[in-house]
Amino acid sequence: RTVKGTKRDAEALLVQLLYQRETGVDAPPGKINVEQYLTRWLRDYAEVNVAPRTHERYEQIVRVHLSPALGSIALSKLRPLQIQGAYRTLLEKPLSARTVLHCHRVLREALAWAVRWQMLSRNPADAVEPPRPVKREMRAMAQSEIETLLQAARGTGLYAIVFMAMSTGLRQGELLALRWGDADLKRRTIQVMRTLQYVSGNGLSFGETKTHRSRRRVSLSGETVRVLSAHRRQQLEGRVALGPAYHDDDLVFADATGAPMPPYTLSRQFRMLVQNIGLAPLRFHDLRHAHATLMLQAGVHPKVVSERLGHSGVAITLDTYSHVLPDLQAEAANLIDRYLTAAGERG
Repeated sequence: RTVKGTKRDAEALLVQLLYQRETGVDAPPGKINVEQYLTRWLRDYAEVNVAPRTHERYEQIVRVHLSPALGSIALSKLRPLQIQGAYRTLLEKPLSARTVLHCHRVLREALAWAVRWQMLSRNPADAVEPPRPVKREMRAMAQSEIETLLQAARGTGLYAIVFMAMSTGLRQGELLALRWGDADLKRRTIQVMRTLQYVSGNGLSFGETKTHRSRRRVSLSGETVRVLSAHRRQQLEGRVALGPAYHDDDLVFADATGAPMPPYTLSRQFRMLVQNIGLAPLRFHDLRHAHATLMLQAGVHPKVVSERLGHSGVAITLDTYSHVLPDLQAEAANLIDRYLTAAGERG
C-alpha cells in the first residue's frame, strides 16, 4: 500500500493493516464505500435469505435514506459519530423516529454481515443510539363496533374473511394463502402454512410465513366452521357457474374467478365497507388486534394467545397488548380481594 502523506500516516496505516491481519479481517478491496457495500449486501444476502416483501423494504430504505446519508463514506472509515449525525439529519428532514429506527436496524444488520465477512473488525452501528419512537397503542374495537361491522359485512363477499380474521387472528397474507386442504372442518382446525405477498415489479407470490412460529395449527370455533362451510358452498356455486374459466387453486379466499386475491384489493374493499357504515378508520390488520384483545379480556392465557397469533414469543404479545393488562390487573386484584375476604370470614 502506498501512502501519500507523512511518515506518521504510513505508520498509522501499518498498525491498521497489522491489526487486520491478526484479527483475520480483510482490508476492503479498493475504496469500496458504504453505498457499494449495501448494494452488494442486498444482492448477495438479503435477496437470497429474506422474504421478497422484506427485501423490497430493505432496498427502499437503502436507496432512499441510507445511501444519500452515508453512501459516499469509505466502508473502512465509517464511524459511530457519522452514523449518529446521519440519524439527526434524517430526523430533521423530517422523518419519523420510527422510520429512522427502521433505517438503524437495516444498517446494523448489514454491517454485522460486513464483520462476519471479515470486511470490518467491528460494527460501528453497535455504538449508536437510535431514536426511540413513541409507542402506538393498538386500537381496541368496541363490542358495538364489532357487531356493526359484522352486520354490515353479512351478505357481502367479505363476511367470511372478516369473521375468520376476527375469530382466529390470522394475518391478512395468511388468510389469503389458506387452501381448503389446510382445513379440517370436522376436527375444527386449520393449518397455517404460507402467506401471500405482493411485491412491486414481481406481482403476487406465495411464500413462507413470517417466522417459523407462524407455521401453526389454529383451532376454530363452531360458528367459524359454520361460516366457512357456508362460504365453501357459495364458492362451489360460483365455480360451477364459471365452468372452465374458474381457476381451481383450492384457495379458501379468492377472487370471483378462484384466482389469488391481491392484498391491496382486500384492503381497499374493507376500507370502503368501514367508510360506508360510518365507523372510525379501521385497517384490516386491526381485526387481528381485535381477536387478541377479546382473547385476553376473556381471560385466555397470554401463551395461548401468542400461539394463535403466531408470535415468536409471549413477550411480544404482552408488549403489543399491554393496554389490555391494566383491566386484567384490576380483575385479578378484585379476585384476590374476594378470596381473602372469604378466608377472613371463615376464620
